[in-house]
Amino acid sequence: MSETLDHTRRSNPETGSAERADRIRASAARLIAAARTGAPCAPVRELLPDAVLETGYAVQQLLTQARLGAGRRIVGRKIGLTAPAVQAQLGVDQPDFGVLFDDMACPQDEPIDIGRLLQPRIEAEIAFVLIADLAGDDEITADVARAAVGRAVAALEIVDSRIAGWDITIVDTVADNASSGLYVLGDEPIELGDRDLRTVEMTLTRRVAGADETVSTGTGAACLGDPINALVWLANTSRELGTPLRAGDVVLSGALGAMVPVEAGHTYVATLTGLGSVRAEFTAKTVAR
Repeated sequence: MSETLDHTRRSNPETGSAERADRIRASAARLIAAARTGAPCAPVRELLPDAVLETGYAVQQLLTQARLGAGRRIVGRKIGLTAPAVQAQLGVDQPDFGVLFDDMACPQDEPIDIGRLLQPRIEAEIAFVLIADLAGDDEITADVARAAVGRAVAALEIVDSRIAGWDITIVDTVADNASSGLYVLGDEPIELGDRDLRTVEMTLTRRVAGADETVSTGTGAACLGDPINALVWLANTSRELGTPLRAGDVVLSGALGAMVPVEAGHTYVATLTGLGSVRAEFTAKTVAR
């Protein structure tokens, strides 16, 4: 996919007042410092001139540019706020999205150093891997989106927040790359075809000392009524912003159930009917910042 994400159709940190541009840059700098030091920061909404999605995405764009400048590579997108209850909590009526970078992908057979994260939580999702672009001038429908999916696979998203105590509004989470952290894909991909993802049943367990405890359950219908709806929303939104989804992109559809805190020494396993399972094991902090 394109190695830049241009939100200038909605907002641009270099347009408007100089004060606005300075505040957007200061917000990006605050989030970058939190990620670098491992010390969560105060909410960025207090720095911003308005609490709207466009401003949040302007901050996210600066973070994306910084990460690309550091040699990271974009491999896809993640969709957030797909649960109606979470949308109501943050006072919005639509999802949001963030950017997936190459160093966010974690093999499920390799333990994850919890020191890479600040305040991690985990949720089970369906991931789509595209084999065709979702671009063009026409509206992208469910049938078009399905045809562009090469395979679907069980996934775990390890969400994270650079903002202390997860004290976030919609503008905070959008600015913070939709609270992205890491992700893990399962090894049992399927061809999507006409499979009804609404009926997928998800169980997320936490394994401690050989015993499994169920910590979250849900269904495909919990994700905007159908994970395909989430893909359609992202495809149309991305195209409108001038950054359409491309073949090879990984798209995380959004949570099928509640997210839960992550603890070192625990293994989390999500089982999705028809999609197999995916796991993530977390070790104690060893990363030095």
